[in-house]
Amino acid sequence: MNTLTGVKYIWKMPEFNSNLVAEFSGKFNLSFPVVQTLFSRGCKNYSDFENFLSSTLEKDVHHPSLLKDCQKAVERIISAIKNNEKILICGDYDVDGITSSAMMMTCLLPLGAQVNFFLPHRVHDGYGLSVKTVRRAALNKYKVLITVDNGITAFEPALEAKKLGIDLIITDHHRPHDHLPEAFAVIDPYQIDCAYPYKKLAGVGVTFKLISLIYEKLGKKLPNKVFELLMLGTVADVVPLTGENRFWVRYCLSYINKSESLSLNVLRENARVTKPDLTAGDIGFFLAPQINALGRLEDPRQAVSFLLADDEKEVRRTGIVLKELNEARKSIEKKIIQEIDQKIQNKEINIDQEPIIIAVGSWQAGVIGLAASRLMGTYARPAIVLTLCDNKILKGSCRSISEFNIFQALESCSDLLNNFGGHAMAAGLSMHIENLEKFKERMFEFFKKIAPDYDFKNKLLIDAQLILPEANKKLVEDMQHLEPFGCENHQPTFFVKDVSIIDTPVLLKDAHVKCTIFQDGIIKPLIFFSRPDLYEKLQNMRFQDNQLTFAGYVSQNYWNGRISVELQGIDIL
Repeated sequence: MNTLTGVKYIWKMPEFNSNLVAEFSGKFNLSFPVVQTLFSRGCKNYSDFENFLSSTLEKDVHHPSLLKDCQKAVERIISAIKNNEKILICGDYDVDGITSSAMMMTCLLPLGAQVNFFLPHRVHDGYGLSVKTVRRAALNKYKVLITVDNGITAFEPALEAKKLGIDLIITDHHRPHDHLPEAFAVIDPYQIDCAYPYKKLAGVGVTFKLISLIYEKLGKKLPNKVFELLMLGTVADVVPLTGENRFWVRYCLSYINKSESLSLNVLRENARVTKPDLTAGDIGFFLAPQINALGRLEDPRQAVSFLLADDEKEVRRTGIVLKELNEARKSIEKKIIQEIDQKIQNKEINIDQEPIIIAVGSWQAGVIGLAASRLMGTYARPAIVLTLCDNKILKGSCRSISEFNIFQALESCSDLLNNFGGHAMAAGLSMHIENLEKFKERMFEFFKKIAPDYDFKNKLLIDAQLILPEANKKLVEDMQHLEPFGCENHQPTFFVKDVSIIDTPVLLKDAHVKCTIFQDGIIKPLIFFSRPDLYEKLQNMRFQDNQLTFAGYVSQNYWNGRISVELQGIDIL
């Protein structure tokens, strides 16, 4: 693969075979850039194309009974319902955990279950199931406790549940450690001996499989609300939109766009999303962060009520809270980033010598994960943001690059940590502050061992070349066959070569650069969001009459009832 050096990114260019592209374009009636995108993403023949373009239930979805312990859990839950035993759902404070909890309540209550839910407060309770929660459940005579989107590292709570006579059913999608909690049942596709073929479900996806099997056993139809919750949690948790996840998100989006709920409508209004049909991008960037803000800054439990309520006044009242909290979250996140950037500039964090950004401060715990994501994207390296709690415990969120498995890195330091959990690209941890320096040394050593040749530069994977006349309605319609876009199925990135800038570029809000470009008789507006660094460069190109080569996206823009095809730039050469 060839590379080009842009202003911000190293562009990884695919090989272009124009004859093959033309052949497949005719066969599938798809635009050249869309066909090239599929080639770039590993499709090699007609069968690969057909397999990707036709996502089906029969091909992509597997029976829930293949999940280890799922049958056992179903039998216990049905027994609890029949015997009027109390069931407690223990979720998590993010959208995945909130939607998983809401799904359990939506589905178990109509079956006559004596069920309630508990979502931990991020500050007061910490992450996941705790011994305190188990003891409280026992005092309130709960006989079955079901975790959703957590529990795979709940070793002490599992022992406490066993001691107190509570049957603990763990449903999770995070990576297990080298041993499992002693629970009645553990449902997690990442278990070594789990036969479920698709491993990358969100927590709400695992919940959905369990609920599906319960309803199948009872011969009942799932409530329609399930599909909205499945879609929200899956998109918000940024799991790969491939295979089964891709099928369900497509299916659920099709469903909710025909019958939008009151809660989704309020979130849409808050974010000023006016287009007729929602996409996965709209959910991930505009709607889900509002729900997440509640768990990041306040008590997440009212988010379950918000998603399930049918009282318009109540939903709209909570919607106002979500909007305000999301704005507050943005402000807090910006402040954390500014503080860490300052530490980097002052060499308190020396990125010339330290391959991982490890930042410590007294920050709001609910926002440090977002800060870590931003830092990773800006500095092209793993980032760990730690906040100091009153008891001299550091709690942190980690985000990583594809070349460095952060979960394995934390495993190598497990003797220094109180606990940790997560995935290859994102994880959480806690440790005593006195272990910080040893932790840094170990993590830096592990990075140099695993990724010794990493160049600390942001990469941009180009999918296809585009000429301006191809940026039309046909292209946008054809791109819909590739959706939903998200993790491991990104919106196509196009390479556009040698266009003319025909007006003076404009800097909007000191952040975004807009200009008008021309090629082969076609004039289009082009905007670079959050790239003020390009303003002067584009101005010079315009005044010197130089041609512009850029990488970017093509999308539809909805404004005042009008639809137009829009170009969004990412980088320039």
